[in-house]
Amino acid sequence: MFGKNKWPIIIISGIFFTIIYTFAGSKNSTPLNTNSNWEQHETPEKAGWSSERLEEAKRYYDTLGSTAAMVIYDGKILASWGDVTRKSNIHSVRKSFLSALYGIHINEGTIDIHATLKDLDIMDNVQLTEQEQQATIADLLTSRSGVFLTAGEESLWMRWTRPDRGLHLPGTHFYYNNWDFNVLGTIFKDKTNTDLFTEFKEKIAIPIGMEDYSVEDTSYKLEVNRSIHPSFLFRMSTRDMARFGQLYLQNGMWEGKQIIPNDWIKESTKVHTPVMNTEAYGYGYMWWVADTEEFSDLGLYSAIGRYGQSIDIIPEKKLVFVHRVNSDNLLNRTIKQVSNKKRLTLLQKILDAQVSEPEYEE
Repeated sequence: MFGKNKWPIIIISGIFFTIIYTFAGSKNSTPLNTNSNWEQHETPEKAGWSSERLEEAKRYYDTLGSTAAMVIYDGKILASWGDVTRKSNIHSVRKSFLSALYGIHINEGTIDIHATLKDLDIMDNVQLTEQEQQATIADLLTSRSGVFLTAGEESLWMRWTRPDRGLHLPGTHFYYNNWDFNVLGTIFKDKTNTDLFTEFKEKIAIPIGMEDYSVEDTSYKLEVNRSIHPSFLFRMSTRDMARFGQLYLQNGMWEGKQIIPNDWIKESTKVHTPVMNTEAYGYGYMWWVADTEEFSDLGLYSAIGRYGQSIDIIPEKKLVFVHRVNSDNLLNRTIKQVSNKKRLTLLQKILDAQVSEPEYEE
């Protein structure tokens, strides 16, 4: 079709479409605040960490498709790599944000975690069966609804591995299911009579001092050919994600105020179901929870999104690690995406950089 000169045309076309994708993904971002309220450790050594070993971790980071990362130790910046102010799609990290909002409203009595889909009058493009209608909010939070219908923002893996309808009873089988998560967004809006993104701003973003969050960087994506329940999408900076992680590390407390109930954090970040096809994690209430010896002893739990987005919280080390891959760039979504295994290798290199107790009281 292209003749002898096909390769220059293909290369130029690839560059053109990469530019288009990159521009399209970033055009809706609001201006960034380049100042920061984060405190920083004077030196890694004074905080008990090795600069040399952190630099080794940075060299490994540079070999990946990573575009930004932050390490928060004891509430202060230990390391910051890349542009931590740039906002991009956080992908499935969004689900852990919704988990936090559910914890607030379940505690207030607005939402009953034991309510069934039948109680809540949940429907979709197809009629739910009597069996499917017995799924509870708790089943959706743990991705064990037993409702195996198409949903928005599904990956190819989700489509290929979806069980047949009716194969598993509610609460008995884990399948990472965007139908469950998107329906939780619908239920949240119906039961609280609030907008999810505005509620996140007022209940979490403002109280903990997020610096870049704006409702303008959020959106509902409706794919009506798949489901009547839209996906809820966030674009966020690395440093604001780090604040969310620090909030969880502090058991929901921020400057003396309980933002998220402590009991909910404990309940939502423990393993509710083992996951057979992951090397390191089980699943809680829309959180991935380490269940292998290497990381579970440290209490690791993570909010994880496609292509390499994560908020990793390590209570035993008083550490929050945020990792980003800017998926607005087509190259990052295809060639440079960072796997969980590579991200956890980077995290281990960072943890290996702690050499002693702090030289001073923080």
